[in-house]
Amino acid sequence: MAGTIEVLVPGGEADPGPPLGPELGPTPVNVQEVVADINDETEAFDGMEVPVTVEYDDDGSFSISVGVPPTTALVKDTAGFETGSGEPQTNFVADITVEEVKQIADQKGSDLLAYDTKSAAKEVAGTCVTLGVTIDGEDARTFGERVDDGEYDDILAEEAAA
Repeated sequence: MAGTIEVLVPGGEADPGPPLGPELGPTPVNVQEVVADINDETEAFDGMEVPVTVEYDDDGSFSISVGVPPTTALVKDTAGFETGSGEPQTNFVADITVEEVKQIADQKGSDLLAYDTKSAAKEVAGTCVTLGVTIDGEDARTFGERVDDGEYDDILAEEAAA
């Protein structure tokens, strides 16, 4: 009876308690070994919620796939705040640079719907809008227009294929 378990765990801080333990308990895997492997693979995302998929076989063997944290978590971690604004249109809680927007877009990569860096950066900016985060001191709601006008072409240019 092989199976798959998908959970969100805090990066580098998973433990055998919920949500992981109750899911793994009925399986043939060594729960402590799975938790240790997850913590090793997610330590770079310290404290952020990270999607993890555990595939296991009847013999107790398993494999772990670690996803990228939600865009919201990456923006919060980059900007250094815990909670978004209750009034994101008027009350801004943090500011990030265009370079940081690009870095988050690159981290999310294939998880985003975008086909290029500019579109991916605009998706990240949309998350900034809902959290009350400005980009280079400007309202994130106007970021897409500035990108379309070519203001950030030097930063958001596609990487040359090697």
